[in-house]
Amino acid sequence: MIVRFGYVAMSVELEKASPSKTMTMASFSKLQDREAGLRRLERIAEENLHNTLRLLKHNRYLGVHVYRMTSKLIPLATHEELADWDPFPILAPSFAEVGAFSRDHNMRVSFHPDHFTVISTPREDVLRKSINDLKYHVRMLEAMGLDGRATNNIHVGGSYGDKPTSSRRFIEQFRAIEPRITSRITLENDDKTFTALETLEIAEAVGTPMVLDIHHHAVNPGNEKAADLWPRILRTWNDFAWNVQHANTPLLLPPKIHASSPKSESDPRGHADNVEIEPLFRFLMEIAGSTPAIDVMIEAKRKDGALLQLMDDFRALEEAGEPIRIIDGGSMEVLS
Repeated sequence: MIVRFGYVAMSVELEKASPSKTMTMASFSKLQDREAGLRRLERIAEENLHNTLRLLKHNRYLGVHVYRMTSKLIPLATHEELADWDPFPILAPSFAEVGAFSRDHNMRVSFHPDHFTVISTPREDVLRKSINDLKYHVRMLEAMGLDGRATNNIHVGGSYGDKPTSSRRFIEQFRAIEPRITSRITLENDDKTFTALETLEIAEAVGTPMVLDIHHHAVNPGNEKAADLWPRILRTWNDFAWNVQHANTPLLLPPKIHASSPKSESDPRGHADNVEIEPLFRFLMEIAGSTPAIDVMIEAKRKDGALLQLMDDFRALEEAGEPIRIIDGGSMEVLS
């Protein structure tokens, strides 16, 4: 089984490369010249896209093939007071450059829209804003020229005091959204509300892949072992390959999981600086026989620093005789 590791948005290794520089609406509103303010937002977005490209080049140097981009590439892009502003035409060359580098070097990139993007909501205004936010993310991926393998990962959302009703509402509202949006969605179990099994059942119902977060499963487990659910989770990815097929050929995409470690005993849901190797390695060994390849998104405070540390830890296991083989700076093979 080939295992590729990725990290989220920021780098602690590359200096002055933030892709999330922004301006608040309060600051924008104080500007006397609105058009000049919009041009400033576009310049900030240009810098964010430039730094995203720098991070992708940094990843290629490290041997990292999986990367989650920040949702904050365009400041205030979805703010209702700027609904008449379309920054995409002027940003088109920069988006295209990011996408071309990703494609040329076979990098898997994705987004994870913020927690306020909630399809299970009973409120029409929240649903409308959530769909608008998803459209923004899809438009960025399209501006990069990336096909359906570039996805947006979300959670089911809140239970609103009635989890079965919220599950049904998610399914109904998901099915009413245009396929251009839903065909790029993956669904992740969360750490408080929807367990892995509950999330899987919803993903199966709407035909979207499930991203298993093994840390969330540890703190919100339900009654099932993650490895026992894995065959069904894997099928959601196999079905997805046919949903995004091109010229009658499925666009194969390895399943993705999230890995992180508890911040502390008093804050088990928070993310630690680095990732403890043992729970992740144990899970990878459990599924290796059934899974040709998998991508692991590391959600740790030290970002790429945590990835590099984890790779050092796996090198130590390889040297100790464990059945793994390090391939490069961001991937390995599990041999059993």
